[in-house]
Amino acid sequence: MKVGVIGSGTMGSGIAQVASTANCKVIVYDVKQEALNKSKTALEKVMNRLVEKGKFGTNRAEEIQNNISYSNQLQSFESCDLVIEAIVENPEVKRNVFTELEVIVSENCIIASNTSSLSIASLAASLKKPERFIGIHFFNPAPLMKLVEVVPAIQTEESVLKKTKETIESWGKVVVQAKDTPGFIVNKVARPFYGEALRILEEGIADVATIDWTMKEIGGFRMGPFELMDFIGNDVNYTVTETVFKAFYYDARYKPAFTQKRLSEAGYLGRKSGRGYYNYAEGASNPKPKQDEALTKMVFNRVLVMLINEAADTLHMNIASAKDIDLAMTNGVNYPKGLLAWANEIGIERCVTELDSLFNEYHEERYRCSPLLRKMAAINEIFKV
Repeated sequence: MKVGVIGSGTMGSGIAQVASTANCKVIVYDVKQEALNKSKTALEKVMNRLVEKGKFGTNRAEEIQNNISYSNQLQSFESCDLVIEAIVENPEVKRNVFTELEVIVSENCIIASNTSSLSIASLAASLKKPERFIGIHFFNPAPLMKLVEVVPAIQTEESVLKKTKETIESWGKVVVQAKDTPGFIVNKVARPFYGEALRILEEGIADVATIDWTMKEIGGFRMGPFELMDFIGNDVNYTVTETVFKAFYYDARYKPAFTQKRLSEAGYLGRKSGRGYYNYAEGASNPKPKQDEALTKMVFNRVLVMLINEAADTLHMNIASAKDIDLAMTNGVNYPKGLLAWANEIGIERCVTELDSLFNEYHEERYRCSPLLRKMAAINEIFKV
């Protein structure tokens, strides 16, 4: 298979490496020759490290690199079977590229976007043959993260969906299928991990260090929500939250937090700026967690039931299957358990009770219980994951 990748940034380069490692011939396109040179040099360094670690032999590393060619001419894609776009999250820029690309590639070439937040249907509409278009959302870093969300538009042909899933699975990825809705699976379901943690902070119930410690030590998450936001970048995380909030017609469940907005405005973006919720300067002192049993139990339960509620609502709205929702959260953001399986474990009736308690306390729509959770609790049913 011959694969084209539009964009030689971190994500585009990562996708190219994945396809090349699966023995595809890959062409990476970028308008800037400097960016292409940087991508090629970065791959050489990655391959050298993998050889040093014994992951590959020298010959295999050279083969992977030789599978990839670099071009600043879109015309280079004329013989590609699949082209994946991985450029800036600007719908107009993407549509312009797709319009130009469509007259170059063959009629059988699948055209895909790696967008994490834009409507696949709206991007497909830029093509004369929108039925060949599909969303293929990799997670960063693409060579390491197992999950790929495959998102058909309403225009996408069934044969294109089938071929895309088979292709990405052959590349060694865990593929889940999501409906074309804002945030797909992961970026939708994960919102309460950040949003509810921020709400708890803003109310003064617990501080940053205590919330992070709680989610790691009690919940088993690899990173706490504030550590993760600092890692992702507060500007990036805030933008995703704001995008999902607007796209869901200002549903209160996705309402952004002023705290994060102010940090972004101040330039406290997290690790990349040296300061976020934590101070990353050398020798900086950061707060210690309060390991109060009652407090940490309350914080953990509150964040967890909100995550479970979002996962249940995603199933309720037929955005994805129960199996794919749990696969997405364990493979896409490394959650310690699938959220629906977790609901089965702690008891769905308990989830409903805790959500109703929060709603009765706040009378806010963000705490409304998913109809599916309430129905399942009433008939004593569990999720089939």
